[in-house]
Amino acid sequence: MNALRNHQVQAMLVLLVTSFPLAAPSSADEPKSKASDNSIVLFNGKDFKGWHIHIRHADKSDPTVDSKGVFKVEDGVIHISGEEFGGLITDDEFENYRLTLEFKWGEKKWPPRQNAVRDSGILVHCVGPDKVWSKSIECQIQEHDCGDFWMVDGTTLEIDGKVETRFKKKKKDAERPTGQWNQVEMICDGDKIVNIINGVVVHEGSKASVTKGKILIQSEGAEVFYRNIKLTPIPKTK
Repeated sequence: MNALRNHQVQAMLVLLVTSFPLAAPSSADEPKSKASDNSIVLFNGKDFKGWHIHIRHADKSDPTVDSKGVFKVEDGVIHISGEEFGGLITDDEFENYRLTLEFKWGEKKWPPRQNAVRDSGILVHCVGPDKVWSKSIECQIQEHDCGDFWMVDGTTLEIDGKVETRFKKKKKDAERPTGQWNQVEMICDGDKIVNIINGVVVHEGSKASVTKGKILIQSEGAEVFYRNIKLTPIPKTK
């Protein structure tokens, strides 16, 4: 009798499961959506909202006026002609973050760099007045040299136990051939900075003399394109 009753109960359970759809997983079980991502999209693909420019014109005219169109937005991408030296600068300051973006080289080069390798750069922790170039620490974006550190206008960074005051070459090469898109990441966590090119850690330093400031993308004599610029805050550690 008990065996018959157990068989009947099992049959009823099978009937219930096959008759009703399974409940949807709770939100805690679902993958995190873009809406739950705490990343900040720095470039909206449409205009330079949240950014401003500073260009060192040869005639010393207003540096905030871009009459030659050195910085443009085209098809969702930042197009930097490189014709004049200058920067695209965030309006806000940031600290403790992971910055990610993509870049690729164009074809044009301009005096005085027309015979040099193509050059640009990402300057973080920019402080003080806008100029070419603001006090900051640079991740070099230059053909064959992506990921080098430049300490700009008096900043310092400790690398391998030595305080560097000017320049330190990257330790690995991960740049793709000219004309292809490259991904760049900079992890700025407290006084530490890590440069990552196409997923490879190419350089890192600590005890940076500046740890907070604006972000600047250079125009420095070469045509270059940038896209997918995003900043993800890093929680402060005790």
